[in-house]
Amino acid sequence: MDSTLKDKYDSIIFDLDGTLWDSTDTITGAWQTALDKAPYMSHEVMSRERVRSITGMTYDAIFEKLFPFLSTDQRAEVQRLCSLSELEILHKQGGTLYPKLEETLIELGKKYKLYIVSNCQNGYIELFLDLSNMHSHFLAHQCFGTNGNPKADNIRDIVNDNELQAPVYVGDTMGDYDAATKAGVPFIFASYGFGVVESGQVATINNFEELKVIL
Repeated sequence: MDSTLKDKYDSIIFDLDGTLWDSTDTITGAWQTALDKAPYMSHEVMSRERVRSITGMTYDAIFEKLFPFLSTDQRAEVQRLCSLSELEILHKQGGTLYPKLEETLIELGKKYKLYIVSNCQNGYIELFLDLSNMHSHFLAHQCFGTNGNPKADNIRDIVNDNELQAPVYVGDTMGDYDAATKAGVPFIFASYGFGVVESGQVATINNFEELKVIL
């Protein structure tokens, strides 16, 4: 494993879905429950594949892509129902943490400042931190749902607000790579997640624990 990245960074900013945990199954069930409450959506079936296909997109863009045939009002209603159902069911079932997540974060935290930036809805990162009992590992977090800003802007905010001199971003999709690049932050690709990034990353990890080796 390449170790040329050691001592190059002072901080690590993480994506959430597909990088720290996988909540696909829980969200699929939650969204189906929500769709069943809207009479005009009775024909729609939510699948794991559909949920994975939109992972990393902003919450608004997700529903525009999934349901382009809906009116603006209908789409807003479906988005509201899915949002409420998602947080309610996630509180009960949570997601699946990737192997060796906490012990790796503990080791990384001895050397780096750790943060989270995601395109999720407001309250989702807090829910992850509550359920996994990992508040102590992260110094701050930001998401689309809090301010409506794109991921690149939120990465910049974390960098500027915390006066980071040499951050690196870890994510699993091309959208993550694009956002990090726009923010001027190097990118590490988590290939075990949901997307594909063929080039441009400073490193690729096949499991979360590999971060201890390369960083």
